[in-house]
Amino acid sequence: MSKVERGIKAPSRDLVRLCDATLGADGALNALVTQVAADPSAEPAPTQVNEEDWIMQLSPGGPNRFQSMGRRAVMSAGAASLMTWRSDEGGPASPASGVGMLEASRSLFTHYRRLGQSVEPGLLLPVLIAQTHTLREPSAQTDSSTRRQLLALGSRYAEYVGWLVQETGDERAALWWTQRAVDLAAASGDQSLAGYALVRRALVTLYRDDAEQTVALARRAQSSTLPPRIRGLAAQREAQGHALAGDLHACLHALDRARTFFARQDDGSEEPVIGTMHLPDPVSMVTGWCLVDLGRPREAGEVLDRQLALVGQQAVRTQVRYGARRALAYASAGEIDHACALTTPLLDGVAVVRSATVTTDLRRLARVLARHSDHPSVRRLGPRLGTLSRLSTF
Repeated sequence: MSKVERGIKAPSRDLVRLCDATLGADGALNALVTQVAADPSAEPAPTQVNEEDWIMQLSPGGPNRFQSMGRRAVMSAGAASLMTWRSDEGGPASPASGVGMLEASRSLFTHYRRLGQSVEPGLLLPVLIAQTHTLREPSAQTDSSTRRQLLALGSRYAEYVGWLVQETGDERAALWWTQRAVDLAAASGDQSLAGYALVRRALVTLYRDDAEQTVALARRAQSSTLPPRIRGLAAQREAQGHALAGDLHACLHALDRARTFFARQDDGSEEPVIGTMHLPDPVSMVTGWCLVDLGRPREAGEVLDRQLALVGQQAVRTQVRYGARRALAYASAGEIDHACALTTPLLDGVAVVRSATVTTDLRRLARVLARHSDHPSVRRLGPRLGTLSRLSTF
């Protein structure tokens, strides 16, 4: 603090948030912090995806690659000489085969989402991309009802691919897949996923610390024409944007709206759940998340304590995401030994799931703990925490 007061060091965002809350400035101090300039390379992808072919390159010992391109580009690249096969020679598919595809793919989707909680994204992406193609390919050969259901389910696969791609740290590719999901949903007659795409885009701006864009995008996704669950998820994201800006009252109001929307949702649908499926009380968990950014770390830690006790141990990705935020809350509140004790059991999970979003909070936690390097618990934790907070997720 002395260095900040003497102008030797610029205040960190976390310090500004704590001062704003302590002084009751209602976001005025937060507003003085210069917004991080947007990265042009991470701007949203075009509003329509016009590719014809998907090419995936799988390597046993190196990086895997995915690329979309038109068929002319494929031919000119010589890809036509690769092993090829066709699946459309038999004419229209039977109704039974379409229904069987739907039932199996729905069941697989649930399993993939559970598996995604305990493995790194790169292990799941190839099979999820292939499954998305498997659902879109036979849709033209089935009856109209089955076609709509195949495309709708394909859109959910594509949306999940987009989320996992964001977990690798590739925002632009994540937005490309989100738009692909919107296109597939629109082809099935479902226009509502376009609203959820705004929530996903708002997540990207949230991790850029862009409060204004996060709130603006989330508000656009709360139209009365959208399903209550999407509006609830959008209201939660709006609350997170307000928390970044230090606006407590707007944040709490958005969280109240989110709870109201979730209470109206229809849980009887056969379609996969949009958004998280591992939070018993998402609004309360997000409340704890927001309290950290609002400069109220002690309250945040208490809320996150209660909510994390409700999350299943098999949901490793969820445990480490909110667990890292809880540790950050206690570290920011000055409870250094407790923060280290909470962080230590998370690190094995962090190494397994390799999450870009979790790494963001780990870096914040490492910076807070670095100011207490004389603590024995910090010295013991420091080397591994430092390694994992610098870990590339690609």
